[in-house]
Amino acid sequence: MTSPAAVLRPLTIGPHRVWPPVVLAPMAGITNVGFRQLCREQGGGIYVCEMITTIALVQRNPKTLRMIAFGAEEQPRSLQLYGTDPEVTAAAVRIVVERDLADHIDLNFGCPVPKVTRRGGGSALPWRRRLFARLVRAAVDAASPAGVPVTVKMRKGIDDDHLTYVEAGLAAQDAGVAAVALHGRTAAQRYSGTADWDAIATLKQALDVPVLGNGDIWEADDALRMVAHTGVDGVVVGRGCLGRPWLFADLEAAFEGRPERRLPTLGEVAVTMRRHAELLVEQFTAGSRTPARGERDGCTDFRKHVAWYLKGFPVGSELRRELAMIESLAQLDDLLGKLDAVEPFPVAALGQPRGRTNSPGKVFLPEGWLASRDDDTVPEGAELDDSGG
Repeated sequence: MTSPAAVLRPLTIGPHRVWPPVVLAPMAGITNVGFRQLCREQGGGIYVCEMITTIALVQRNPKTLRMIAFGAEEQPRSLQLYGTDPEVTAAAVRIVVERDLADHIDLNFGCPVPKVTRRGGGSALPWRRRLFARLVRAAVDAASPAGVPVTVKMRKGIDDDHLTYVEAGLAAQDAGVAAVALHGRTAAQRYSGTADWDAIATLKQALDVPVLGNGDIWEADDALRMVAHTGVDGVVVGRGCLGRPWLFADLEAAFEGRPERRLPTLGEVAVTMRRHAELLVEQFTAGSRTPARGERDGCTDFRKHVAWYLKGFPVGSELRRELAMIESLAQLDDLLGKLDAVEPFPVAALGQPRGRTNSPGKVFLPEGWLASRDDDTVPEGAELDDSGG
């Protein structure tokens, strides 16, 4: 395989130079301050916070404002916005710029969930090409005076009969985006099947701005294969890092041409789990009235990660259940002490899907959505006031 150093330069996102060329995808309930710091401690890249809805930001929703939080050493600060109305999106971007909330803005056109697509948002919106172009241009125009780059993340289209990715990529480029990321699945595929890396290669060939590939990067070597197959300028990693933040150490090594890959023992995984929970407790304590409440909330947030960390390890169901119900760090320490520290990493779990997996399904759309590609009317009721997904 060609050396990655020969294939890739540092990823360029406006004024930001990123090495290795790796982006952590925003994931609802996952990519908060604590998780992002844990990942950054492993390796370099851009780490995107949870998705923020434009209407919630414009309305100064307290929960949304708390979610826009970054660590002191987080550079660049990366924020993803979801919106469907160009004017509301522009207003939200102006708030980000004027309040210096982030250094990079990504626009979400990839979400496939029914509550989003049935309102014409997320992966449904690029079908309305004029509305898509207006929205992206509104965001770029609002961000450019401050030198804040805007990127877009999208899917191939609604389904195989309604593909939009090349046309949308060109429109986004014309609107002035700094880069385009493509998840190689349609909305109808959801998280099923195999990502279409050929489509990512097609988009790369069509655009002049940097293109990032997303989909089925479970191991660092998958990222190298994607680069070799598609020619992309960088990769976006989502579900592959769930319960495996050390994947970013592997990715850094891979892009630097180093052979080492992490295969932590269960004891080493336990150390990472403890660090993760500790960071979440710090995060929630900072936003809580009492340390006790912050510790409880941080431990509660950590629970969802337990199954991902222990995937493939021979850990009994009762211990797994107890770990997924912790309320304090002391309780976590006691339970982690019961794990077999020398148990080797389950290599059979390598390369396997993590997180959400589901079957293809019908894409719910607003009535008449497919009838006209040039209708740029803002979908009624499409704005979501709940940030995070």
